[in-house]
Amino acid sequence: MLINKKQTLNIRSVLFFLYYAIITLVIVINGGNMNRIELFKRALEEKRAVKVISGIDNFNTDIVKNVVNAAQMGGASAVDICFNEEIISMVKEMTNLPVFVSSIVPEELNRAVELGADAIEVGNFDALYKKGQRVGADEVLNIVKETLNLLNGKETFICVTVPGHIDIAEQISLAVKLEEMGIDLIQTEGAATVNASASGARGLLQTAEVSIANTMELVRNVSIPVMTASGITTTTAPLAFASGASAIGVGSCVNKLNSTIAMVAVVKSLVEAASKKSSREFINA
Repeated sequence: MLINKKQTLNIRSVLFFLYYAIITLVIVINGGNMNRIELFKRALEEKRAVKVISGIDNFNTDIVKNVVNAAQMGGASAVDICFNEEIISMVKEMTNLPVFVSSIVPEELNRAVELGADAIEVGNFDALYKKGQRVGADEVLNIVKETLNLLNGKETFICVTVPGHIDIAEQISLAVKLEEMGIDLIQTEGAATVNASASGARGLLQTAEVSIANTMELVRNVSIPVMTASGITTTTAPLAFASGASAIGVGSCVNKLNSTIAMVAVVKSLVEAASKKSSREFINA
C-alpha cells in the first residue's frame, strides 16, 4: 500500500507526540523530579520552545488570565508576565507552565525570584520603544550585573533581550559578554525598529525580518540558546526556527486578540509549527 506525503507527515506527528507523552509519563511516575524550568530547557534543546508573552506593561489581570489560559490550553512551553506581586502569585496558581517575569529593574527581578518565578528576563523592550525610550548595550549589562549581585548566587534561569536597534556587531559583542556572565538564554527583537509598508503575509515578513536576521547572526557567535521574538506570528515562526532559534517568543499575535478561543487557536498553530520542525529532526535522527 502506497503512503502519500500527507499520511507520512501525520504518522511522524503521531510518533512525535507519543514520544513526548512517554516522557511526560516518566516524569509523573518519578514524582515530578523534573521541575518546570527543566521541561523548558528540554524544549530549548529540541528547538521547539514557544513562550507566550502577556506584556511587560500589561497589568490588566483579566487579559493576563486569558493569555495564560490560552498558553496552557494551546500547549506553549512557558508564559512571560510583567512584574506585579499579585499577578505573579495569580499566574503561579493557575498554570503549571514555567513563569518568566520581565522587568528592567534589578530589585523587581530579584523579588520575582523570591516570589517563585521560574525564570526572569531583562527585556521585552518593545513596550519602552513605543514610549520613545531606548535601551543600549551598556545599560543592559549594568542591569544584568546589578541583578546578579542581588541574586547573590541563587540558582535562577535568566534570559536577556539584546536590543534590536543597536548595530549588529554591538549585539554580538553584548551576547558574547552575556554568555560569559552565565546567562542562560538570549532573546532577539527588532519589530519596533520596522515600519512595515506592505499588508498581509508580506507585511508580516517585513515586521519579523530584523529579529530573524539578528537571530541568524547571534546563533553563529554564541553557544547558548537564542529565542526569536518581536514580530513573530504563525506565518513567520517557521522562519525563526529555520534561522537557528531554539525558541520563539510571541506577544501581540496572541495578547491583542479579543477572545480566549482565538488566542488558543493561534498558540496551537505556533506550537504545531515548532513541533513539526522538531518531529522531522526526531524521525530523521
